[in-house]
Amino acid sequence: MADVFEGYERQYCEISASLARKCTAASALQGEKLKQKASEIKSGIDGAEALIKKMDLEARNQQPSVRAGLLAKLREYKSDLNNLKGALKRVTTGNAQQGSREELLESGMAETLGVSADQKSRLLRITEKQNKTTDRIRDSHRTMLETEDLGVSLLQDLHQQRERLIHAHGTLDNVDDNIGKSRRIMGAMVRRMDRNKWIIGFIIALLVLVILVILYFKFVH
Repeated sequence: MADVFEGYERQYCEISASLARKCTAASALQGEKLKQKASEIKSGIDGAEALIKKMDLEARNQQPSVRAGLLAKLREYKSDLNNLKGALKRVTTGNAQQGSREELLESGMAETLGVSADQKSRLLRITEKQNKTTDRIRDSHRTMLETEDLGVSLLQDLHQQRERLIHAHGTLDNVDDNIGKSRRIMGAMVRRMDRNKWIIGFIIALLVLVILVILYFKFVH
Protein backbone atom coordinates (compact mmCIF):
# COMPACT_ATOMS: atom_id res chain seq x y z
CA MET A 1 0.00 0.00 0.00
CA ALA A 2 2.86 2.45 0.79
CA ASP A 3 4.24 1.79 -2.69
CA VAL A 4 0.98 3.09 -4.16
CA PHE A 5 1.30 6.28 -2.08
CA GLU A 6 4.88 6.78 -3.27
CA GLY A 7 3.74 6.40 -6.88
CA TYR A 8 1.09 9.10 -6.43
CA GLU A 9 3.68 11.21 -4.62
CA ARG A 10 6.13 11.11 -7.53
CA GLN A 11 3.35 11.99 -9.98
CA TYR A 12 2.31 14.95 -7.84
CA CYS A 13 5.86 16.32 -7.55
CA GLU A 14 6.27 16.15 -11.34
CA ILE A 15 2.91 17.85 -11.94
CA SER A 16 3.61 20.52 -9.31
CA ALA A 17 6.99 21.40 -10.82
CA SER A 18 5.43 21.57 -14.30
CA LEU A 19 2.59 23.82 -13.06
CA ALA A 20 5.08 26.19 -11.40
CA ARG A 21 6.92 26.57 -14.71
CA LYS A 22 3.64 27.13 -16.57
CA CYS A 23 2.58 29.82 -14.09
CA THR A 24 5.89 31.60 -14.68
CA ALA A 25 5.35 31.42 -18.45
CA ALA A 26 1.70 32.53 -18.15
CA SER A 27 2.68 35.70 -16.31
CA ALA A 28 4.18 37.00 -19.56
CA LEU A 29 1.07 36.25 -21.66
CA GLN A 30 -2.14 38.14 -22.27
CA GLY A 31 -5.37 37.83 -24.15
CA GLU A 32 -6.35 34.50 -25.73
CA LYS A 33 -2.96 32.91 -25.12
CA LEU A 34 -3.28 33.69 -21.43
CA LYS A 35 -6.76 32.11 -21.33
CA GLN A 36 -5.48 28.93 -23.00
CA LYS A 37 -2.50 28.71 -20.66
CA ALA A 38 -4.71 29.39 -17.62
CA SER A 39 -7.12 26.64 -18.74
CA GLU A 40 -4.17 24.26 -19.10
CA ILE A 41 -2.89 25.16 -15.64
CA LYS A 42 -6.39 24.77 -14.16
CA SER A 43 -6.64 21.29 -15.67
CA GLY A 44 -3.25 20.40 -14.19
CA ILE A 45 -4.29 21.70 -10.78
CA ASP A 46 -7.45 19.57 -10.92
CA GLY A 47 -5.30 16.54 -11.71
CA ALA A 48 -2.94 17.35 -8.83
CA GLU A 49 -5.90 17.75 -6.49
CA ALA A 50 -7.24 14.34 -7.55
CA LEU A 51 -3.81 12.83 -6.78
CA ILE A 52 -3.84 14.42 -3.32
CA LYS A 53 -7.25 12.85 -2.63
CA LYS A 54 -5.89 9.46 -3.67
CA MET A 55 -2.82 9.95 -1.46
CA ASP A 56 -5.08 10.91 1.45
CA LEU A 57 -7.11 7.72 1.00
CA GLU A 58 -3.97 5.56 0.79
CA ALA A 59 -2.41 7.25 3.84
CA ARG A 60 -5.49 6.63 5.99
CA ASN A 61 -5.44 2.94 5.09
CA GLN A 62 -1.91 2.48 6.47
CA GLN A 63 -0.83 1.24 9.89
CA PRO A 64 -0.81 4.00 12.57
CA SER A 65 3.01 4.03 12.71
CA VAL A 66 3.21 4.72 8.95
CA ARG A 67 0.04 6.81 8.64
CA ALA A 68 1.31 9.74 10.75
CA GLY A 69 4.34 10.35 8.53
CA LEU A 70 2.32 10.11 5.32
CA LEU A 71 -0.32 12.55 6.56
CA ALA A 72 2.42 15.03 7.52
CA LYS A 73 3.77 14.92 3.96
CA LEU A 74 0.23 15.22 2.63
CA ARG A 75 -0.32 18.48 4.52
CA GLU A 76 2.77 19.89 2.83
CA TYR A 77 1.45 18.90 -0.59
CA LYS A 78 -1.94 20.48 0.13
CA SER A 79 -0.21 23.72 1.12
CA ASP A 80 1.83 23.56 -2.08
CA LEU A 81 -1.34 23.05 -4.13
CA ASN A 82 -2.99 26.06 -2.47
CA ASN A 83 0.04 28.15 -3.43
CA LEU A 84 -0.32 27.03 -7.04
CA LYS A 85 -4.01 27.93 -7.02
CA GLY A 86 -3.17 31.35 -5.61
CA ALA A 87 -0.48 31.83 -8.25
CA LEU A 88 -2.94 30.97 -11.03
CA LYS A 89 -5.49 33.40 -9.61
CA ARG A 90 -2.96 36.21 -9.43
CA VAL A 91 -1.79 35.51 -12.98
CA THR A 92 -5.31 35.57 -14.43
CA THR A 93 -6.47 38.64 -12.48
CA GLY A 94 -3.18 40.50 -12.72
CA ASN A 95 -3.05 40.19 -16.52
CA ALA A 96 -6.26 42.20 -16.84
CA GLN A 97 -4.00 45.25 -16.73
CA GLN A 98 -0.44 45.32 -18.02
CA GLY A 99 0.82 47.25 -15.02
CA SER A 100 -0.72 44.82 -12.57
CA ARG A 101 0.80 41.92 -14.49
CA GLU A 102 4.26 43.45 -14.31
CA GLU A 103 3.83 44.12 -10.60
CA LEU A 104 2.68 40.56 -10.02
CA LEU A 105 5.59 39.16 -11.99
CA GLU A 106 8.13 41.21 -10.04
CA SER A 107 6.65 40.80 -6.55
CA GLY A 108 3.89 38.41 -5.58
CA MET A 109 4.38 35.83 -8.31
CA ALA A 110 8.12 35.69 -7.85
CA GLU A 111 7.68 35.37 -4.10
CA THR A 112 5.06 32.62 -4.45
CA LEU A 113 7.08 30.64 -6.93
CA GLY A 114 10.18 31.08 -4.78
CA VAL A 115 8.30 29.78 -1.76
CA SER A 116 6.91 26.98 -3.89
CA ALA A 117 10.40 26.01 -5.06
CA ASP A 118 11.75 26.07 -1.49
CA GLN A 119 8.78 24.10 -0.31
CA LYS A 120 9.26 21.48 -3.04
CA SER A 121 12.90 21.14 -2.07
CA ARG A 122 11.92 20.68 1.55
CA LEU A 123 9.17 18.23 0.58
CA LEU A 124 11.64 16.20 -1.46
CA ARG A 125 14.00 16.04 1.52
CA ILE A 126 11.13 14.97 3.78
CA THR A 127 10.05 12.41 1.20
CA GLU A 128 13.58 11.02 1.02
CA LYS A 129 13.72 10.71 4.81
CA GLN A 130 10.30 9.06 4.87
CA ASN A 131 11.37 6.62 2.16
CA LYS A 132 14.50 5.72 4.13
CA THR A 133 12.37 5.20 7.24
CA THR A 134 9.97 3.04 5.25
CA ASP A 135 12.90 1.01 3.90
CA ARG A 136 14.21 0.49 7.43
CA ILE A 137 10.76 -0.63 8.57
CA ARG A 138 10.57 -3.03 5.65
CA ASP A 139 14.05 -4.36 6.43
CA SER A 140 13.06 -4.84 10.07
CA HIS A 141 9.85 -6.58 9.02
CA ARG A 142 11.79 -8.82 6.62
CA THR A 143 14.32 -9.63 9.36
CA MET A 144 11.47 -10.43 11.74
CA LEU A 145 9.92 -12.77 9.17
CA GLU A 146 13.29 -14.44 8.55
CA THR A 147 13.76 -14.85 12.32
CA GLU A 148 10.25 -16.29 12.60
CA ASP A 149 10.98 -18.74 9.77
CA LEU A 150 14.24 -19.72 11.48
CA GLY A 151 12.39 -20.25 14.76
CA VAL A 152 9.78 -22.43 13.03
CA SER A 153 12.55 -24.41 11.36
CA LEU A 154 14.31 -24.92 14.71
CA LEU A 155 11.07 -26.04 16.34
CA GLN A 156 10.49 -28.52 13.52
CA ASP A 157 14.04 -29.85 13.94
CA LEU A 158 13.54 -30.18 17.69
CA HIS A 159 10.26 -31.98 17.13
CA GLN A 160 11.94 -34.41 14.72
CA GLN A 161 14.78 -34.98 17.21
CA ARG A 162 12.21 -35.62 19.94
CA GLU A 163 10.45 -38.15 17.72
CA ARG A 164 13.78 -39.87 17.04
CA LEU A 165 14.60 -39.95 20.76
CA ILE A 166 11.18 -41.43 21.55
CA HIS A 167 11.72 -44.03 18.83
CA ALA A 168 15.22 -44.78 20.17
CA HIS A 169 13.80 -45.09 23.70
CA GLY A 170 11.21 -47.54 22.42
CA THR A 171 13.95 -49.50 20.65
CA LEU A 172 15.96 -49.62 23.88
CA ASP A 173 12.91 -50.89 25.75
CA ASN A 174 12.56 -53.66 23.16
CA VAL A 175 16.26 -54.47 23.52
CA ASP A 176 15.86 -54.64 27.31
CA ASP A 177 12.90 -56.97 26.90
CA ASN A 178 14.89 -59.18 24.52
CA ILE A 179 17.86 -59.22 26.91
CA GLY A 180 15.55 -60.20 29.75
CA LYS A 181 14.08 -63.01 27.68
CA SER A 182 17.57 -64.16 26.70
CA ARG A 183 18.63 -64.21 30.34
CA ARG A 184 15.61 -66.31 31.30
CA ILE A 185 16.31 -68.74 28.45
CA MET A 186 20.00 -69.00 29.41
CA GLY A 187 19.06 -69.59 33.04
CA ALA A 188 16.68 -72.34 32.07
CA MET A 189 19.36 -73.93 29.89
CA VAL A 190 21.90 -73.78 32.72
CA ARG A 191 19.43 -75.37 35.14
CA ARG A 192 18.65 -78.07 32.59
CA MET A 193 22.38 -78.73 32.06
CA ASP A 194 22.89 -79.03 35.84
CA ARG A 195 20.00 -81.47 36.07
CA ASN A 196 21.39 -83.48 33.19
CA LYS A 197 24.80 -83.61 34.91
CA TRP A 198 23.21 -85.14 38.01
CA ILE A 199 21.33 -87.64 35.92
CA ILE A 200 24.45 -88.64 33.96
CA GLY A 201 26.43 -88.93 37.20
CA PHE A 202 23.78 -91.16 38.72
CA ILE A 203 23.72 -93.36 35.63
CA ILE A 204 27.52 -93.65 35.66
CA ALA A 205 27.50 -94.55 39.38
CA LEU A 206 24.79 -97.11 38.76
CA LEU A 207 26.78 -98.68 35.91
CA VAL A 208 29.92 -98.83 38.06
CA LEU A 209 27.92 -100.53 40.83
CA VAL A 210 26.52 -103.08 38.40
CA ILE A 211 29.96 -103.84 37.04
CA LEU A 212 31.31 -104.34 40.56
CA VAL A 213 28.45 -106.67 41.42
CA ILE A 214 29.04 -108.69 38.29
CA LEU A 215 32.76 -108.98 38.99
CA TYR A 216 32.07 -110.03 42.55
CA PHE A 217 29.81 -112.84 41.59
CA LYS A 218 32.15 -113.91 38.83
CA PHE A 219 35.25 -114.23 40.95
CA VAL A 220 33.54 -115.45 44.12
CA HIS A 221 31.56 -118.22 42.43
